[in-house]
This record gives sequence, structure tokens and C-alpha cells, in this order.
Amino acid sequence: MNRRERLMATLRGEPVDRPAVSFYELNGLDEDYDNPDPFNIYTAPSWRELIALTRDHTDRIVMRKVPFVVEKGAANKEKQMAGVPSDPLAGLSKEAISFDANGSRIVTRTINAGNRTLTSRTRQDRDVNTIWTLEHLLKDVDDLKALLQLDFPAPAAEPDVSVVLDAEAALGDAGIVMIDTPDPLCLAAALFDMATYTVVATLEPALFHELLSRFAAILHSNTRAIAKALPGRLWRIYGPEYASPPYQGPAAFRDYVVRYDQPMVDAIQQQGGFVRIHSHGNLKLILDDIASMGVDGLDPIEPPSQGDVELSYVRQKYGEQMVLFGNLEATDLENMPTDQFAEKIKTAIEQGTAGQGRGFVLMPSACPYGRKLLPLALANYKKMVEMVLI
Repeated sequence: MNRRERLMATLRGEPVDRPAVSFYELNGLDEDYDNPDPFNIYTAPSWRELIALTRDHTDRIVMRKVPFVVEKGAANKEKQMAGVPSDPLAGLSKEAISFDANGSRIVTRTINAGNRTLTSRTRQDRDVNTIWTLEHLLKDVDDLKALLQLDFPAPAAEPDVSVVLDAEAALGDAGIVMIDTPDPLCLAAALFDMATYTVVATLEPALFHELLSRFAAILHSNTRAIAKALPGRLWRIYGPEYASPPYQGPAAFRDYVVRYDQPMVDAIQQQGGFVRIHSHGNLKLILDDIASMGVDGLDPIEPPSQGDVELSYVRQKYGEQMVLFGNLEATDLENMPTDQFAEKIKTAIEQGTAGQGRGFVLMPSACPYGRKLLPLALANYKKMVEMVLI
């Protein structure tokens, strides 16, 4: 079996020659050590061997957000990018980029909403491949009310499928592309800091549903258009963890996730696609609700103490419906001695493939994001591949 065949057979619940192994965000296509961008951590020599290992020996799953195009003028039909589904407020905001004394990139976004100016700020450091939120757009209920007075952008009609087709062409038979999208809860919750979100979602459900409905109108339309243009692909929907314990309970999960994600799941599956739900942390109390949506996969199924359920439990109760992606903890991958980490790998493979089930992909919950990759992390990545290929 080649790597693309192995992954597609896994998604369909067909027999495979061995479990697939994925390094999650690392895919061997997007990590460009020749790109001189000062924010590109992969120029560090310590990453090169891992990038080659990812490219040559893993079952590569390349994530892509699908942008849309809009016509600039009816006469010439010239087109421009309309942004990706993860940023539906881009059309309402102004953006300014600056750099602090350490060379970190600061992005400040403002939205004029009545007599209020809503502001958010993020920071990206040169040696860390992540974006930190310094200031959230919405600070209180009054900010939310002001935002809801604005007309949100209408959904665009035409997805730019080239981003997926180009990646598939580059991959060949070495893997697949996974379409990546937030859900309405992700877009709504991320506008607040975590404490304010939980208070607003709990005490102001009518307002919060109005915000979710605004985002759902965009995301549901986008999902239908993309699924029709790119049928049969794997998708990842992220955001449900915002309504998982301890932040919210099962009732809120049904109200804020199932209600708004089900139309996305249906639209994707109606076009022959596969849906993988992404949810970190505690799962046990919401697994029935995740399964009720009829999804095809789940990640990263973090083990205790990061999560609250063993992979064996999920495999036994839900494995015939869902492909399980996981469940190696990223902190273990970076810090655990390799002989001990090998035991974690062995347990994950045994639990993920035990008994009857649709399929299993060995995968960490995240990847290192510092400019210097430590030798221990590289050794543990190698052990993942080695143990799958045995």
C-alpha cells in the first residue's frame, strides 16, 4: 500500500497493511528550511532531519484552509482573494502591523462599532511558531452588543480549490490533504478571553446564540460550497473543546456545538467527505454527543491527565464509527526518555487497534514550536516511525 491508499482505506474502514502514522502539523511539505523569513523556525539546522523523516516515512496529512474569490468588477471579471473561512470579520476590520523591541510582530485590529472601537492585538515571536493573543476583541457584553449591530460579511460563492489541488499534486501518493475549518463556537469564543467567554456563554445565552448564528450563516454556506467543489476529502472541524468540561457541560455542548456543527458535518458527508472532530482535553462526558453527529474521526484523544479517558475506552465504545487519531501527548514527545516513550507508543498502538474498529492513526497531540528542536524530541519522533514499521 502507498501512503495515500493507506490513509484513504483507514478513513473508509477498510483493512490496511499497518497503522498509519502522522506527525500532525508537520507534513514535510510546508516546513521550508530555505525560506529566509525571520519568523520561519524551520531554517534552524536541528529541524532538517525531522523534516526529511516526515516527508519520506510518515503518512502525510497536509492541512489547508480554503479561501474564496470575489469579482472585483463585473466587466473584466477580475478576481481577488476574499479570505479564508477562519476570519469572517476581516472585511469589518482594519489591521496595522508593528514590531516591538525584540523584533516580535504585533498585529493590531480595530473594528468601529457605533461609538465603540473594538481592538485586538496579537504577538508572534521570531523563535516561536505560534501567535499569542495580547488583547481580545470583545471585553464585555456591551462590546458584544455593539458588534452585533454591524452587518457581517455575506458568504462568498466561489472557493479557490487550487490550494488543495496544488498540495495534492505535490504530495502524489505520499499522503492526503485535509481541509481545515473552525466551527461557529471557535469563532465566537475566541473573540473573548476564556473567563469572559464562559461567563457570557453561560449568563447571556440569547446574545451568544445570536453571535453563533451570524458565524454559522457564513460557515455553513462556505462548507457547502467547498464540499461540493472538493468532494471526498477529509476535513478537520476545530472549536468544540470550548464547550467541553470543565468550561461547559454536556448540555452546553449540545447547544453550542452539535446544533451548529451538524449542518457542516452533513454538508461534507453528502459530498462523500469525511469529518474529523478536533477536541483537546476532557472527552468522556461529551463522547455520546460527538458520536451523535455521525462524524468519521476524532483527535487527539489525550490520555489522562491531559484528558479524562483512555484510548481503549474510546475504541471499545465508538471505534466502529470513528477513526481514532492519537493519542501521544506532545509534552511526552518532547520530554520523556525514549525508552519510556516507546512504551507510550506501544500502548497507543495496542489500544487504538484492539478488537473491532474503523481505523487508527498514530499521532501526537501537537508538535514542537520552538526554533531549536531538541535531540530527544527527534529521537522520539524516530521511535514512532520505527515502531509502526516493525
